[in-house]
Amino acid sequence: MDHEASVYLHQLPVPGEDRYVSLALVNTRFAVSHGRVDLLDGTEAAHLWLVRHGLLPDRVDLDGRQSGRLCALREALRALFEARATGTHPADAPLDTLNAALAAAPATPRLDWGADGPRRADVPDAGNPAAAALFLLAEDAADLLTGADAAQLAECSAQGCARWFLRSHGARRWCTTRCGNRVRAARAYAARKDR
Repeated sequence: MDHEASVYLHQLPVPGEDRYVSLALVNTRFAVSHGRVDLLDGTEAAHLWLVRHGLLPDRVDLDGRQSGRLCALREALRALFEARATGTHPADAPLDTLNAALAAAPATPRLDWGADGPRRADVPDAGNPAAAALFLLAEDAADLLTGADAAQLAECSAQGCARWFLRSHGARRWCTTRCGNRVRAARAYAARKDR
């Protein structure tokens, strides 16, 4: 499978990524049959991911330090998601990373008025667009971890898959039907082989 096919695999819909960009961030590192894929591998790739998700204007450059902070936030979120899903207390480092991203571009509260009426919106400081992008990701993750959807947060049970998703029902164990089909096919093969 080439890199483009790997990227295509990642683009298969994972429940929850449409509502939580932090979930999409965590899923930028995943496994395929020939190894691991990292969609944030390098400054250009990280820049492209942020632009595609509407978190950074295309004209704004990203440097290696900022790219590293994005990857560090991703790994911190993986640890925090795991702690939430298993009901354990996370280490201090992931919490510190998330809180640093929240503090790097403090938000200014404001009132927005849309077609459905007023709603509160917190707009991050735009003086540092990369820090604002990390703030938005961290805020999104904090909303996910503390909100009603947190109980549905799960890691895919397919061997080798490291993606996270929101369960649509309690029995769901796989992020996509592709992972579920792969597990069922492996079970069927093992059963035939044992005969």
